[in-house]
Amino acid sequence: MKSLENVILAAILASIFPAQAQAANTYVFPVQGCAVTFSRYHHNYPATDILAKVGCEFVAPTSGVIDEVNKVDRFNWATNKGADRGGKMISMVGDDGVRYYGSHLYSIRSKFVPGVRVVAGEMLGRVGNTGDAKGTAPHLHFGISWPTKPGIWWVRRGELNPFDYITAWKAGKDISPVISVAKLRAKLGEIPKQVGY
Repeated sequence: MKSLENVILAAILASIFPAQAQAANTYVFPVQGCAVTFSRYHHNYPATDILAKVGCEFVAPTSGVIDEVNKVDRFNWATNKGADRGGKMISMVGDDGVRYYGSHLYSIRSKFVPGVRVVAGEMLGRVGNTGDAKGTAPHLHFGISWPTKPGIWWVRRGELNPFDYITAWKAGKDISPVISVAKLRAKLGEIPKQVGY
């Protein structure tokens, strides 16, 4: 509803002040409604952990289509499977062709299954500490990569450090990771060797 109100307000302002009207941002910061902290550094592969309270909204950082979803936390330290470390997670492929991934979620909205369309700023789920984040501060693990076939979890979790992009999006700047993702994919290949754990 808030998104519709913003569109209507933008249309009214554009008709009154056409020279000053601006298009809505293509990219938005992926956690909304809460105070957050995050840094450039992640342990041993490129991603960003955005610390926030349990229940904060994880939103689509851009418009696109849901790619992979796991609504059940299957992680177990006894097996320590890489594919399960993210716990409850969802990824989407933006209209820009880039994949965006969020994990350690408390919950994911029931309507989201692969193939469902989302718009920038639409709530996908809520921040939590599922998977191997149990016992840690709640956070959204946020990754940027290129689309792969399902199950290539080490690419899905992040190949390009998102820090510069999410910092810009938080400040309302509309910068795209498309070129950087394409260069990295060309350098590493479609399915690069797993880095980190």
